[in-house]
Formats: sequence, structure tokens, C-alpha cells
Amino acid sequence: MAIGVGGSTAEKELAKLSDMTADVQPITEAEFAARIKRAQERMAEEGVAATYVNAGTSLYYFTGTRWWPSERMVGALIPAEGGIHYIAPAFEISTLKDFMCIDGTVHGWEEHESPYALFGGLLTDLGLEGKVALDEACPFFLSNGVAKASPGTEFVDAKDIIAACRMHKSAAELAIMQRAKDMTLEVHKAAAAMLHEGVTTTEVTAFIHEAHKRVGASGSYFCIVLFGEATAYPHGVKNPQTLKAGDMVLIDTGCDLLGYKSDITRSYVFGQASAKQREVWNHEKAAQVRAFEAAKLGTRCGDVDIAARNLLEQFGYGPGYNVPGLPHRTGHGIGLDIHEWPYLVASDNTPLAPGMCFSNEPMLCLYGEFGVRLEDHFYMTEDGPKWFTKPSHSIDDPFGLAA
Repeated sequence: MAIGVGGSTAEKELAKLSDMTADVQPITEAEFAARIKRAQERMAEEGVAATYVNAGTSLYYFTGTRWWPSERMVGALIPAEGGIHYIAPAFEISTLKDFMCIDGTVHGWEEHESPYALFGGLLTDLGLEGKVALDEACPFFLSNGVAKASPGTEFVDAKDIIAACRMHKSAAELAIMQRAKDMTLEVHKAAAAMLHEGVTTTEVTAFIHEAHKRVGASGSYFCIVLFGEATAYPHGVKNPQTLKAGDMVLIDTGCDLLGYKSDITRSYVFGQASAKQREVWNHEKAAQVRAFEAAKLGTRCGDVDIAARNLLEQFGYGPGYNVPGLPHRTGHGIGLDIHEWPYLVASDNTPLAPGMCFSNEPMLCLYGEFGVRLEDHFYMTEDGPKWFTKPSHSIDDPFGLAA
């Protein structure tokens, strides 16, 4: 049996866990204000008069206002100059103000009125002529409604403004993300230790949810637990599995801490690893290392994906996305959203720069047999990439407990 896998119980492992969030510092009002200023600088560079951010993670990123999207328009208009303006249903204004971190004028409409007409009138009243950028996360009904209500306005994608700000994490963001990942790694260790023959993926998922609570999260933000052949399919299969000796185990999970996400995957064998399992695991490990080594400042994000994929092809996988091999991108950005810009995929031309954060997970899938995914995250510093969490050590000691 691999070191740290099995041999304990759920009760014992939960008892070892404790709250890890006591000293975590939230994002300050000053940082939210600085984010707005940076967005305004980007707007000036892009010739954009204003940017609308819809309810969701971008609204929170710029204003500190936690509000989730629905069929009712809620968001903030950030002019290239001046203060911000909120849009909300009239009956929600008091609640919205209670959640606001950055003050601004709130414009409301009654249920029988059009928020899109209200928005268009606001643009006119503020003299925001020319281009107005819309949050790419706006649903079609909203962007369509706004465009029809203001036919004289040129609406453009706000990605070049929003993503340009959000993809570069501050020291405060990195500190929160570091703790969230530390928490999930401890949960991974506990989950591995409580495994026993006959346990189901459903039972392990429930354990992980409770374990995340013990370390200070509200539970698991998401959780994928797979045994045996099911590990070959990146996001799993519909039916639960029961653990047996010799099964590959794949657990992919994360939590939310002050809005920021963790996302870590570990793969190991319950029992004695076969020669093929060991070989594939080592190939996966090598590809993860190759991707990390390729992540140099100024390098295209896409070249990191290509570096990992080229190595795997030398081992006989692929080519390209063919299986046996790596059927998806090598990694994704992460922050307030579990998947966000930029991406470690061949087509992404974004140059790597300080503050960018990525998953590194060049998974190997052998359909009908098993799969191996080792997923850790790194962030770019002035000196190059730095791991948030220490990658899996070996198939025999996945958590480096004896290293």
C-alpha cells in the first residue's frame, strides 16, 4: 500500500483537522478602489467610455459587492472617469446597499419597467458616448436587451478590460489562494488515509465535504471521486464505484475561501500498483514537471501546453488530443472563478506575467483501463513560476510523507 493511503478511519481523520482560516485577511476597500482605477486606465487605453460588470465574480472583483446573476439585471457601470453607478431592481436597493463595499449611485426600476431602458438613459445622462464595454459573462438576454434599448451605442466585449485586471493577482489575492489550496491539500491527505476496500465514491465525497468544513470552508466547492476504470474519464461517470484492491484512485476537489477557489487532484493506487499503472503515473508526473519548467516569463501560455504535449508524444501518447493521451488543455487560470483567463492551451497567445495563476494538469487517459491526473497550481513571480502546493512525490508516497 502506498504511504498515506488507507489504514485509518473517517472519524480519526476528521478529528485531526482544524480551522485553518483564523488569520486570513480579506480584500480591503482600498484594493477594490485600486482595481476600479486600473480598469479606468485600461478603458482610456482602449478608447472605451464605460464598462458594465454584471452580477457575479467581476462585480465582486471591482466593487466588493457579492451578488449572483439571475433574470433580473444587477450590476455596476464603471465610467472611464468618475464614480460608479449601480443598476438594480427597486425592491433590492436596500439589500444591495447593505452588500456594497464601494459606494455609488444606485438606479432602480420597478418590476413592470425595463432595466435596459434605464441603462440606456443612464448612458445618455452621463454623456457616455462611443464605445461601452459589456462583461463577457452577461447572458444573451441582457446584452441583447441593452443593445436594442440603445441602438446608437457601440457595445464591445469587456474582456480586454476585465481579464487584463483579474488575471494579475495581487499579494492579498495570492495569500488567500495559498491558504485555500493548503486547506484542500490537508483534506486530500485525510481522504487518502480513510480509504478502505468496499468504500464507495459517494461516501468519500461526503467525507471530503465534511473535511473541508473542518478546515474552515463551507464545504467542498466541488468534488470528483473516481475508482478504477472510471478514473480514465476526466470528469467521471454517472454511476458511483466501490473501491477494490489494485484500483487507481482519482480525487479532484476544492473549496472556496473569501471567494477564491482551490482545485487539486491526486491520483494513486489502492493496494499494489501494477507495472503499467506505475509507468503511466511517472509519465504524468514528468509532463507536469515539463509544463512547470516551460512556464517562463514572457512565454506564450500556449507554449506551456505544447511542451507538456510534446513530451507525452515522445512517450507514445497522442498525437495531439488522441487517447491514450492528453485529451484536454494542460491547465487553466484560477481565482474568483475556478476556470478563468488565461489558459494553458496551444491557441492562447497571452504572454506569462507576474501574478498569473494556473492549474497544471496534463492528464493521461486510457479509456477502458484507468487515468492519472496530478493537478497542482502555480503562480508567476518576477523570478518565474512558483508552486502553491508541493506536487505529488511518487506513486508509492503521493503526499511525500516519507520524503
